[in-house]
Amino acid sequence: MANRTPRTKRKRRALPTALTLAAILALAGTLMAASGEILVDDFSGGLSLWKEKSFAGNTQYRVEQTGQGPVLKAESRAAASGLYREMAFDPGEYPFLEWSWKIESVLKKGDARTKAGDDYAARVYVVFPSLLFWRTKALNYVWANKLPRGESVPNPFVKNAMMIAVESGNARAGEWVRERRNLVEDFRRSFGYDPPTAGAVAIMTDTDNTGESAVAWYGPIRLLAAPAVTSGTGPNPR
Repeated sequence: MANRTPRTKRKRRALPTALTLAAILALAGTLMAASGEILVDDFSGGLSLWKEKSFAGNTQYRVEQTGQGPVLKAESRAAASGLYREMAFDPGEYPFLEWSWKIESVLKKGDARTKAGDDYAARVYVVFPSLLFWRTKALNYVWANKLPRGESVPNPFVKNAMMIAVESGNARAGEWVRERRNLVEDFRRSFGYDPPTAGAVAIMTDTDNTGESAVAWYGPIRLLAAPAVTSGTGPNPR
């Protein structure tokens, strides 16, 4: 796999463009939590809430049991597929996305600025669909290689997807890192206006362009209404 010529043909990374706004909004009433929190998933029920979208082959996703509870493990070998959960929520009410993740290592050829390097050991993202699919936007929170932590660039394939380096490099590889991001602030910074209703949360570990391999783990993912800092760490995924 390592000798495979990286593919640079155009592919869409703003999962999932096929979502219809009407179908998403129909789910909204069941997702708004009075407690100030929406649990996207803690993987205690397996992957029943998620759908898979393949771009080039299939990343292997499976739930593993740990001493801290279930986590999602992703293994990719020169492949790219993602998991997404269709769910509507108002970022104005639930502006904070919180999750935890761990990687084995970053991709040596990974580079967020190029098509040939558009692969990530781990990414979590939020999709903001439109009735006009070319207006669909996405915030991609990635564990980058070359892109410095805190920086962001448009995706080299899809300009409406912003790649935000929440972590970068191997300094924290092998340890669980807990993240928290303000979706409203990140959307404004990326696109210049307030975010519309969000329609999906997605996860992807992909290696098709670089032809490399990657292993990552994802802990519980939540949406929070309560004010909080934008990033933090924790020793475990719970």
